[in-house]
Amino acid sequence: MASFNSYKLRCSIPGHEMDVRGLAATVFPEGAFVSVSRDRTGRVWVPNSSSDKGFTEMHSMSGHSNFVSCVCIIAPSETYPRGLVATGGNDNNICVFSLDRPQPLFTLKGHKNTVCTLSSGKFGTLLSGSWDTTAKVWLNEKCMMTLQGHTAAVWAVAILPEQGLMLSGSADKTIKLWKAGRCEKTFTGHEDCVRDLAVISNTEFFSCSNDTSIRRWLVTGECVQVYYSHTNFIYSLAVFPNSQDFISTGEDRSLRIWRQGECSQTIRLPAQSVWCCCILPNGDIVVGASDGIIRVFTEAEDRMASAEDLQAFEDELSKATIDPKTGDLGDIKLEDLPGREHLNEPGNRDGQTRLIKDGQKVEAYQWSVSDGRWMKIGDVVGGSNQQTSKSVMYEGKEYDYVFSIDVNEGGPSMKLPYNVTDDPWLTAHNFLQKNDLSPMFLDQVANFIIENTKGHVVGPAQPAGGDPFTGEVQKMDTLCFFFTGTGRYIPGSGPNPGAPVGVADPFTGGGAYSSAALRQTTNIYFPKTDGVTFEQANSSQIIAKLKELNGGAPQEHKLSEEVLESLERLLLSVCGLNSSEPAPTIQQINLLWKASHWPEDIVFPVLDIMRLAVRHPQVNESLCGEAEGVQLCNHLLNLMRPEGRPANQMLALRTLCNCFSGRHGRALLMAQRETVLSRAADLATVCNKNIHIALATLVLNYAGCLHLQPDLEAKAQCLSVASRALETVQDKEAVFRLLVALGTTVASDQTAQDLARSLGVSSQISKYSSVSDPSKVGECCQLLLKELQ
Repeated sequence: MASFNSYKLRCSIPGHEMDVRGLAATVFPEGAFVSVSRDRTGRVWVPNSSSDKGFTEMHSMSGHSNFVSCVCIIAPSETYPRGLVATGGNDNNICVFSLDRPQPLFTLKGHKNTVCTLSSGKFGTLLSGSWDTTAKVWLNEKCMMTLQGHTAAVWAVAILPEQGLMLSGSADKTIKLWKAGRCEKTFTGHEDCVRDLAVISNTEFFSCSNDTSIRRWLVTGECVQVYYSHTNFIYSLAVFPNSQDFISTGEDRSLRIWRQGECSQTIRLPAQSVWCCCILPNGDIVVGASDGIIRVFTEAEDRMASAEDLQAFEDELSKATIDPKTGDLGDIKLEDLPGREHLNEPGNRDGQTRLIKDGQKVEAYQWSVSDGRWMKIGDVVGGSNQQTSKSVMYEGKEYDYVFSIDVNEGGPSMKLPYNVTDDPWLTAHNFLQKNDLSPMFLDQVANFIIENTKGHVVGPAQPAGGDPFTGEVQKMDTLCFFFTGTGRYIPGSGPNPGAPVGVADPFTGGGAYSSAALRQTTNIYFPKTDGVTFEQANSSQIIAKLKELNGGAPQEHKLSEEVLESLERLLLSVCGLNSSEPAPTIQQINLLWKASHWPEDIVFPVLDIMRLAVRHPQVNESLCGEAEGVQLCNHLLNLMRPEGRPANQMLALRTLCNCFSGRHGRALLMAQRETVLSRAADLATVCNKNIHIALATLVLNYAGCLHLQPDLEAKAQCLSVASRALETVQDKEAVFRLLVALGTTVASDQTAQDLARSLGVSSQISKYSSVSDPSKVGECCQLLLKELQ
């Protein structure tokens, strides 16, 4: 430890009127940083001349209607060579600023509660986390994906350098790893809210928690180290450029510097909550706290504050008052404490605290290794053990407070127990969940708790009224909020499932190409905008199987001879090779719909008829129209549920694919896209190549409909589903169709290409570039890689 210089104060910046909640080092200007505060502003600070150790406010930003709680820097681009500043706030919005104007360039709306964490990645990708329990991925002013899976507020997010990997940490005590919008892994180990995440490398990251621990994780899931030193909630982490050493801040009034896996230095601050920190390129550390002051610390002697300023900082610290109820100093018994002579003995480690008795006062000191002395860090107020004991009983436990919450006018009030060491936001969240109340009241309940326990802050005691450190509140309001509350029939069988769309169509498998040179210079694969359908059929086998199953069906499900005959005529009319076949009648279509609700173990031949029928314009309009379309969609999605029968899953997917052949079917499926693709994506894990081919075709048809459309969120879902499917799909035809779907999605769309790059599509698909059997897989892959360069 001795080989490292100790950090000392460089300067204090009284730049905000309220808590400083977020900090980030800027790309431009060099050595600058940005801060955000509960005073609803963001400010950019630039270093003064070399002779002056301080910083000057260069730029102020305002755009939020409530507290600003987090900030990050979006890397420079051709459009914005100085980068952008993104801020999240309690108004549920994200504001994005340039460095040359005080108002936002644009505002990102979509979260339903406070945006409390932000992280930026390559190609302009932005990841946000919110109290609404979700994280969202943004690109070019649009929400690309919503990451759902946490059961409580998402306090922390981070984008890993490995393209496509994202992390989220939550008040549900877990961390989740996401790839292409899907949760790949859940990390458990923390015993309380996860408050921050810090990336170490492609394969490792840190997390910190209200449980007072810091953990080091491998992305594979293993926790490789746990660090203890903090005595209260840990709010913030930042990693030094060597990717090993790091810093942390928390509710114990401290900044801690970790070298070689150990806490090498503890710097106490004269503010209870040290909310945030960042590391500047020169190694200086910036912290923001609940007193609204930004402080910069340095290990470079030429940047350290003057002796007078250092003494003033130490004097300010020594005058702070420490509330023992925070738990920072353990249980205090005045009669057991030593006197001032105890300070003649040196400490064992930097940051070690020692309490001494001076008459009836209790003073706290901290050992400074660099100075070789004990530094006073404050007076302990209310230091007797009697004052720290709980006093209110509720459900057999003692609490500092038990609040009454009135929910329904005239109805019974609900009880909310609270200890001063609890997180008010988590307490409020748990109370709402336990009592099945709307999360819209989270702010109201949490602020009520804070307001009625606000005596527990650092500062001089109130001159009049009750002692703010004893936990006694003389006037306690009740919170009220009211609201209103060969011969064998195989389903869909045929040679090469695909679309007979003529010569030079790679989906037919026919002799489409004669020149390899032509294939290499011309992209014949994507974009593919005409729908791919499943046409093959053997009508006689379908009807034979239908009659066979009908013969053994339970009496209540048996179809009459008239119904069977009607379904046969319908099948012949939609499969007829000439126009002499009569068009399907409304009666036939209604009988088909009714028969499709046969028991799931025998319904597959009816589904096969439906698959073929929806290609016919009249059936497509009747089954997919505004009135009936949603019912059809829901019925097929029910058959596609993961525990369903594979034959039904495949035929439901193929029916959806064939719906794209008509105007009404396309409109229906585009309206139901999010639900349909989400359910279909789950079938990638089913080990069945025909299901995989149908899934790939469905994604391809969606991509074709979206080509040249500005719906980036829809394209993001196509990219996500295709990318996730490629992780499990093995069949080469399915792989080929997924590659074409990806190519169609990104063709002629720079934003979609950027998103595909940020999701790591190139590295994911590169293994297919050398596939020569069939050659279309390798050729399509090479063209796609070229598109994403």
